[in-house]
Amino acid sequence: QVQLVESGGGLVQAGGSLRLSCAASGSAFGISVIDWYRQAPGKERELVASFSSGGSTIYADSVKGRFTISRDYNKNTVYLQMNSLKPEDTAVYSCHAYRYGRNYWGQGTQVTVSS
Repeated sequence: QVQLVESGGGLVQAGGSLRLSCAASGSAFGISVIDWYRQAPGKERELVASFSSGGSTIYADSVKGRFTISRDYNKNTVYLQMNSLKPEDTAVYSCHAYRYGRNYWGQGTQVTVSS
């Protein structure tokens, strides 16, 4: 079992920055993919940024150049640095991990960007 706990969400003005954290505990060893998703009201959940065990990263086109995903293996924590935030970035951001054929999700953290 893997437990994922997100933190760092909040209210920020457009153009501001936030850093989200996702701490993995339990059987964190063997996680092959860990990433961030978001879901805005009335919209489908979308992949924001992904970090594979091979070290490659993927970003949604809408966040390229503004968001950066990083991982601290010692702390079993993944970060999402979000810069130049826009009102359309407002959503619940959730951490996801894939380990040995199973998917794990955090509870989500709200990010609200005011114009």
